[in-house]
Amino acid sequence: MAALLGSSKRVLPGFTLSLGTSLLFVSLIILLPLTGLILNTSQMGWAQYWQVISDPRVVATYKVTASAAAAASLFNMVFGLLMAWILTRYRFPCRALLDGLMDLPFALPTAVAGLTLASLFATNGWYGEWLADLGIKVSYTWVGIVIAMVFTSVPFVVRTVQPVLEDLGPEYEEAAATLGASPWQAFSRVVLPELKPALITGTALSFTRSLGEFGAVIFIAGNMPWQTEITSLMIFIKLQEFDYAAASAIASIILLASFVLLFLINGIQSRFMRRVRGNS
Repeated sequence: MAALLGSSKRVLPGFTLSLGTSLLFVSLIILLPLTGLILNTSQMGWAQYWQVISDPRVVATYKVTASAAAAASLFNMVFGLLMAWILTRYRFPCRALLDGLMDLPFALPTAVAGLTLASLFATNGWYGEWLADLGIKVSYTWVGIVIAMVFTSVPFVVRTVQPVLEDLGPEYEEAAATLGASPWQAFSRVVLPELKPALITGTALSFTRSLGEFGAVIFIAGNMPWQTEITSLMIFIKLQEFDYAAASAIASIILLASFVLLFLINGIQSRFMRRVRGNS
């Protein structure tokens, strides 16, 4: 009996080893780089730190990056929800292929994605040629940055919403239809409230991913100061100038924004789980 009680205190077999391995991984992959960032930033005083992060050219990169990331995330919120709905609710030929393509941005190197998008949307590219006839220029503009961010971050919305839709099932809409609700009413009043936490989480993850995007953007952005220069490129420029302290200072702003968003995401998920447990 004593042996049984002693074993019940253990969460799972090998917990000590798994916990130690996890902490080692977190220390090497997350905490150690963060420590290096903090040490490089600590080399400058507050006045110098503020001077670096508030430089007009750097502030312009914040605006370009944040506005493009916001536009890309809003597009992904709508498009990602639509794709998750199609993949979950319909059966059609090549559905498995389309489902697999949603993960392509995760598998494709971002530099390759940037080069491909820049070629496609150039004035002599497959898409850019048609858009040029309409007077629309994509490559080397702010619009190109948005498209690159959309491509690299849309899987976050699709893969976050899709499991929730699969758990809901079509019976919710069918029950609403039997009560006289239209398809739009069934979606907006029954399905969407259940999807809202996952949709917000996926959109926030898409925004966070876009803030730090580099490879896919620099090849299509044009990298013109004050216009299409992103914050990640400014960090890279400072590193090329061997100004590691300034690069760390600018990176800390992106890091802080990402941490705030991640904490908000965790708060939303915790609140949703408490509501689910309360209803059950």
